[in-house]
Amino acid sequence: MLPDNRLRRWAIALTGFGVVLAGVFGLWQLRPQEVAVVEIHPGPVEIVLSVVGRVRPVNLIDVRSQNTGQIVALLHDDGDIVEQGEALAIIRSVVQQAQAEAGSAREAAARAELSIARLAFERTSILAERGIASEAALDEARAELKFKQAALAAASAEQRAASAQTGEFTIRAPMDATILMRPVDDGQVVSPDMTLFQLASRGAVEVHADVDEVYADALRAGMTARAVLSGSDEVFGASLSEVSPRVDPATGGRLIKLTPDGLLEIPPGRSVDLTIVIERLDSAISIPRSAVIGAASDPSVYVVDQSRIVRERAIEIRDWPSLSAVVESGLADGDRLVLAPGNTRPGTRVRARLEPGASGKAG
Repeated sequence: MLPDNRLRRWAIALTGFGVVLAGVFGLWQLRPQEVAVVEIHPGPVEIVLSVVGRVRPVNLIDVRSQNTGQIVALLHDDGDIVEQGEALAIIRSVVQQAQAEAGSAREAAARAELSIARLAFERTSILAERGIASEAALDEARAELKFKQAALAAASAEQRAASAQTGEFTIRAPMDATILMRPVDDGQVVSPDMTLFQLASRGAVEVHADVDEVYADALRAGMTARAVLSGSDEVFGASLSEVSPRVDPATGGRLIKLTPDGLLEIPPGRSVDLTIVIERLDSAISIPRSAVIGAASDPSVYVVDQSRIVRERAIEIRDWPSLSAVVESGLADGDRLVLAPGNTRPGTRVRARLEPGASGKAG
């Protein structure tokens, strides 16, 4: 066993160490809380609108048959490139073909009857010159010739109409295009309300998007945009070419169309992330929206003053959907903004940890 004096020394040492440890812990407890802040500096800011669009060819045509019939030949399939006037499909046209053949027979009969009438007129003319036939007989032969001439003209017109109708049953491409879809098969009976082929024009494409009517009012043709294909990091430029005047009652949105700045090989239907530049401000304050308290009603922020005390300050922000908020009043150059207001409260003394400044984009 240790002597009593050594025990007393150990007890005194342990007691002293405990006092020191308690003091250090107490000082640590009294240490001011650390909060992340950003120093406010006005600068150039973009007001943008972010939407998702889809690539679409400039011209998209559904090809249909003008008549009901059965498909007897499909000459092209999905992905084929066709030229204007090229045959795409043939529809069975038994009735129309029979009508065309009947028209041809009527035209041949009318032509034969015209030949007979012409010969009769010529013979009557010779007999009239010799005094054998009367003038009345000659007039009758002349009238019969004119009648047969008119009958042949009518039969020929009917034949052309029947042939033209029969020709409609060969379905042809209305433009140079790529076939996107062929939803029919050989032997299928089709009607004029059925799509046989969906054709997309080759070359230039457009990007279509639906924008909420509240924000579409700010859009104008000619505005620029940055576009990124889904799953890609490559950015390409585009310009707003059209804003539909009509609001879709089903979605409450308006259709907008954007034209890429160059010819791009993008398949129709590909989704595109669009960032449309609404306005550029030379000098404004943009802060993360996550730093705003009560943004929907009475927006405010926390700032750290010169005494390192957290203060709440009312602000006004621009009403625009974005990750960053444009502050119209309430903050000034040099203010230190608390980035995570949920981690502290007004009146608290803190240690401010300066973070990089906010971006110059609101959207």
